Amino acid sequence: MGCEANIDSIRALEKQIEEGNGDLTELKRARNSLLNVSTRVPPEVLGYIFVWSLIMETGQVDLWRLEGLQKGSYNFLLVCHHWFEVASRTPELWTSWGTTLQDWKKCHRRRVAAAPLNLVLHGGESNPDLLFDEPLQDAVKSRVRQDTICRVHLMPNDCDTLASIISSLTPDHEGCQNENIESIMLRNRGSTFVDVSDFFARSRLPRLHFLDLYGRIQISPWDRLAPRTTLLTALSLDITIPPPSPTLPASQLFSILSSNPNLQELSLADAALPDDADSMSFKVQLPQLNTLSLTGKPYHLLGLLRQLILPETLDDMDLTGYGSTVEVMSQVLAPYMQDYFRRNPRFQGRLGLYFSCDDSISISVGVVYAQTPMQLQEPPRVSLTALTDLPPPLEQLFSLIALIPREQVVRIDVDLEVEPPEELFLMMPNIEALRFSDLELFEGFLKPNPRGPHANTKLLPSLETLCLQDPVLEYDDWSPLTAYLAHQTSDGQTISLAIFGDVPDMPPEVVNEIKGRVKEFTYRRDSEEGEGE
Repeated sequence: MGCEANIDSIRALEKQIEEGNGDLTELKRARNSLLNVSTRVPPEVLGYIFVWSLIMETGQVDLWRLEGLQKGSYNFLLVCHHWFEVASRTPELWTSWGTTLQDWKKCHRRRVAAAPLNLVLHGGESNPDLLFDEPLQDAVKSRVRQDTICRVHLMPNDCDTLASIISSLTPDHEGCQNENIESIMLRNRGSTFVDVSDFFARSRLPRLHFLDLYGRIQISPWDRLAPRTTLLTALSLDITIPPPSPTLPASQLFSILSSNPNLQELSLADAALPDDADSMSFKVQLPQLNTLSLTGKPYHLLGLLRQLILPETLDDMDLTGYGSTVEVMSQVLAPYMQDYFRRNPRFQGRLGLYFSCDDSISISVGVVYAQTPMQLQEPPRVSLTALTDLPPPLEQLFSLIALIPREQVVRIDVDLEVEPPEELFLMMPNIEALRFSDLELFEGFLKPNPRGPHANTKLLPSLETLCLQDPVLEYDDWSPLTAYLAHQTSDGQTISLAIFGDVPDMPPEVVNEIKGRVKEFTYRRDSEEGEGE
């Protein structure tokens, strides 16, 4: 068909579509078959463009998403018949069935069977009655036989669905399939344990580099993971162990860690922390590790830490202890932290302590993350965060703070409804950034007690950034804040102020007064774009 005839036919079909004459679906298919856009671009290049278009629109560079083609992201399929054919022959576009069982129902029959498959399930089904039925089971088993599954990220709403999917993913013969799986994330929030022992026993997993197991996930014994996973770079275990064992045996955990010397990220929580680590006669070396996160009882934390040989290249270490008092936490962990500082001077005292009302405490070494809009040009070396009201007495808090090189404390995050005592700030004169959440702005805000020994001094002589999130005002009175700014900047000290969140209305005269006293002012109420320079 000539070019003019092609155009005439397209126009005729467009007219029928506009007038609604005939079957619209068939009319559109006929029109699209006559369209040819960018036919001079080689198909492989055009397919590459489609893939990057998908990545840019859906953010699928993120390992946690992996949705594949979503509504609104596949308009290029509708441009013309040529584009549709190119897309159909581009396997990278068809790597996901979606994130719900409803999506799986629609997409699992696609004919690009050779394409690597990211099997993702996020729960939240639009149809709660939809089941992982026999056709879906057969589709998953077929992919296992073809060994085309690349990632398995399953977070269903119920444990029965997770168990059924895992059963379909389990090869018929031990060590025969699943050699191309690169990452596994299984999360069971249900009340029943899901046993994945056969899945791991029958899968070789020579390419697995990411493993995240959460909740009631059962493997018996756990050390059977060791010969199956030898190239892990990230391991996260936040699991529940069925009775009678309260925690994962140290011998089984150490077997997994020893078999994966290339680990860069390690996160262990609760039952994944063995209670018999001190009984082990050998230590585990993790020469490539740069991020370590441990959450559990203080003595379990310390027992495991004593058995790990950590590299000097470690950038991040977060230790969270609970089920104990502040006093016990400081007695158990503080000596270890002090020894670690002495052994590894590259941290230069970067230490964070996190407190909450149930006496759970986190000690964090390494990178301390700033929260927008509270940003420091240099990463803060020490961060102290009080998440909620501190358990009395506050002297226990001070005893922990005394372990830190106080001159290096440069940032504090406080989620308290009452202002911390002035002694806290007097102990840390080099604080450069301070954030309060849900703090009541009362008379004397951030000023020394006028009748105390420090009445004529400044609590925060080095302060550069002050953040107020969801501030609470009495009678919509902003005068405590303006009085503090007048006091703090009286000798030329410069401060940047950010107020955001659930913020009371600020009169224009107050805005102008604050702008006249601070270096930079950000005032953003919820659902507003923000104002201030």
